[in-house]
Amino acid sequence: MTTSQEELLPATRRALLHRIAVAQAEGRAPSLVAAVVRGGRAVWRGARTSVSGHEPDGNVQYRIGSITKTFTAVLVLRLRDEGLLDLGDPLEKYLPGTGAGEATIAELLAHTAGLAAESPGPWWERTPGSLRPELGDVLGEQPLLHPVGRRHHYSNPGYTLLGALVEEVRGAPWEEVLRREVLEPLGLDRTSAQPQAPHAGGWAVHPWADAMLPEPLEDLGRMAPAGQLWSTTDDLARFAVFLAAGDDRVLSAESVREMRVPAAPAEPADVLDGATYGLGLQVQRRDGRLLCGHSGSLPGFLANLTISVDDDVAAVVLANCTSGPALSAVGADLVRIVAEAEPRIPEPWRPLAQVEPSVLELAGQWYWGTHPFALRVTADGLVSLGPLSGAGRRARFRANGDGTWIGLEGYYAGEVLRPVRRPEGTVSHLDLGSFVFTRQPYEEAAPVPGGVRGGLGGSVSSGATPADMAIGGGLVGAAVLAGCGFWLRRRHEKRF
Repeated sequence: MTTSQEELLPATRRALLHRIAVAQAEGRAPSLVAAVVRGGRAVWRGARTSVSGHEPDGNVQYRIGSITKTFTAVLVLRLRDEGLLDLGDPLEKYLPGTGAGEATIAELLAHTAGLAAESPGPWWERTPGSLRPELGDVLGEQPLLHPVGRRHHYSNPGYTLLGALVEEVRGAPWEEVLRREVLEPLGLDRTSAQPQAPHAGGWAVHPWADAMLPEPLEDLGRMAPAGQLWSTTDDLARFAVFLAAGDDRVLSAESVREMRVPAAPAEPADVLDGATYGLGLQVQRRDGRLLCGHSGSLPGFLANLTISVDDDVAAVVLANCTSGPALSAVGADLVRIVAEAEPRIPEPWRPLAQVEPSVLELAGQWYWGTHPFALRVTADGLVSLGPLSGAGRRARFRANGDGTWIGLEGYYAGEVLRPVRRPEGTVSHLDLGSFVFTRQPYEEAAPVPGGVRGGLGGSVSSGATPADMAIGGGLVGAAVLAGCGFWLRRRHEKRF
């Protein structure tokens, strides 16, 4: 644990420095700069460089490549939150004639629109954007490679379309909208479409020799919303805080949480890797924790932003080389080092200020058939329902204000939990998307679909046959489950 909420222990700081030093040395990066965020602020900064006396700091710009896509996604979510579009709208509604208009805005955000990964040649990252002045030049004659919505296929042209969508709806250039609606409110003064001194130069390091070649710096033109931005570790640290907690000047906490929810079907290899994609954010499971963020690369630069919301830790890593250090692994390791060495101190438990008797009445044990569940009233005003033990379907529910509750995640997301009351007002059972939850297993008085033969604690008819007593191919013996008076009581001792 730390002696201060704002200070990392010396051993933790040394472990962080060691990790980036190994990455810079083994990855042969001309320079590498990093930052760690905890508790809403940067708590550690480090850098390594091949040039003596010129170590970069948190104010030096690097090109961040596809982390730009996350900024573009924020702009699109703002349009949605303002009611100017719906994520289920087809692109054709706003940008007719692209040849990719049947794809929805959500599908473009999640890279499931079926578009090609790159624009037609020449290689757009190393050629001037002026070669692709129109959307048709970015998309080519046949934009769709796959059926729309069927698979996750990363697409840079897809985010070009989203940038054009922002421009169409706002009536202003993408760069101007981004600066006005995101960069300025969040105080990201060192994030820009064009490099601003001090900034790093981009280099290609020879794979078989310790030699370097300068990479060209091209303006991406129409492709800018997919990868144009330059930024610093200090600015990206602030951006990480926003992506974890939201900021009502830009996007609410609920909307940034939506960005972090997987929205794309994963490829088989991605399933094995524990990786998927949300709305403008990469999502992965690594070292037993859920991470979100984005990586980026352009000739001469690598970038990574990694966030663990549960641990309240984020990491930013930037390097000025075309290839070499695996920054996604470095970012995940920086998060892990802090999370494991100095785990998050939870807020003190505090009781609810008040709880309605009608809500408290729902708390406790329920049964779906024979499966025991527990419903708990939590301090955030929600209720949670999940198996009493082990794995299974579980979810939190938010009150609708009419006595019903709406599921927030998992199998029950969007499903309505409805307490059904008896004429005198007490709760008979819970109805959850047609599932009946009762206080006792298959409670006789509850409207269990198919009925309950003999009732809870009743007896099986003396005319029962061996087939009646068979469940799943096995014969039920004479045992009565202790404590619940279960419904299979044998009137006569009899063996089959």
